[in-house]
Amino acid sequence: MDMKLEVVVVPVSDVDRAKQFYKALGWREDADFVADENFRIVQLTPPGSAGSIQFGVGVTSAAPGSLQGLYLVVDDVEAARAELAERGAKVSEIFHEARLGARFQPVGGAGREPGPSPERQTYASFLSFDDPDGNGWIVQEITSRLPGRE
Repeated sequence: MDMKLEVVVVPVSDVDRAKQFYKALGWREDADFVADENFRIVQLTPPGSAGSIQFGVGVTSAAPGSLQGLYLVVDDVEAARAELAERGAKVSEIFHEARLGARFQPVGGAGREPGPSPERQTYASFLSFDDPDGNGWIVQEITSRLPGRE
């Protein structure tokens, strides 16, 4: 049986601010449903993605900004950086890892080496950005998939 990851819930403090931020990035609004003052759910989908994010009121008990390490995958990290910055995201510089796991360190953290991977290997170049609440995104360049990941 196939099991596909469909939605990730992102904890935010201000639903309208988060909605405006993600829509400014070019994400498609799929839903914005309000039941009452205790429940609202917003769903947005990044361009080309099969998976979406949801946030709202009464959707999660997680602290706003506590979600870290969300991945977006692109085939050109330099073009992605330019577009995200143009759309208002405060993006890091492009980096590659000098040691495994450095991508999860904050901007300026140990092991983040400036620039794309020297040989531009697939899976090896990154940038990062946070939403207005501090939920952390990693953008990874993948130009060819490992076998079984197509």
